[in-house]
Amino acid sequence: MEITTSMADHSCINLIDIDSYWSICIFDRSIRSIKQNLRLRNAPPSLMQPEFYEEKSPDTQYLLGGDHVGRDIFSRLVHGARISLMLSGVALITGIVVGVSLGLVSGYYGGLVDEIIMRLVDVWFSLPFLLLAMVATIVFGTSFNLVLGLLALLAWSGFVRNVRAEVLTLKERDYVSISRICGASGTRIISRHLLPGVMNTVLVIASLRVGNLILAEASLSFLGAGIPSPTPAWGVMIAEAREYVQVAWWGTVFPGLAILLIVMSLNFLGDWIRDRLDPQLRQQI
Repeated sequence: MEITTSMADHSCINLIDIDSYWSICIFDRSIRSIKQNLRLRNAPPSLMQPEFYEEKSPDTQYLLGGDHVGRDIFSRLVHGARISLMLSGVALITGIVVGVSLGLVSGYYGGLVDEIIMRLVDVWFSLPFLLLAMVATIVFGTSFNLVLGLLALLAWSGFVRNVRAEVLTLKERDYVSISRICGASGTRIISRHLLPGVMNTVLVIASLRVGNLILAEASLSFLGAGIPSPTPAWGVMIAEAREYVQVAWWGTVFPGLAILLIVMSLNFLGDWIRDRLDPQLRQQI
């Protein structure tokens, strides 16, 4: 009983965090009106030092402070959230389509097809992702499409092995054997019988991968291999503000805190989904 109550509390808290996060990202029309003000370079948060704004710019106040060129940190966090969510969402969908398809084919057909696909996955896991991202940036230059492609490459591999393991178990079930005896094609068996059986696993992996993709995008932007400046990506904001951390700590702390909160919330949500969809864990509760 205590476990159930604890899980419900955690799920409610994380769902509230994510809903609030989405609401700010969508309903931000009032935030768009905040313009750059060079008088407020490295301005402190308005709640901490309201007298600073009374002297410098009485008509403008930055809730979370200003950056090194007088831009509002809060509005940039909101716009950066859109970039992170859009990149992670598109990359995750691409990874699901590619990874689940390869996992289904590998697990069902086996043999040489399975060997080729799994060796490709092993090779990809052995490659250093950040090093590949830096090389790709040097060759192609920083761009939105490059970051999207890199995140999609990072997303697909996590689905292949898990889906393949599920398919190896499901294809031995009686209903799959009966379908095969009745003359059903491999494509029909995969799409009608195996794919629905692995969807719980796919949902759990997807919920856990979103946070990793957001963190990867922020890391790439921080290293200069991600979203190019002056686009307000969280990693770019931290990289630009690190030179002023001694005089304006809020430029690095608030973007880092935003990354921490959203990644933690998504990971907790993924754990809750896993506990709800896993029959063995559900029986223990």
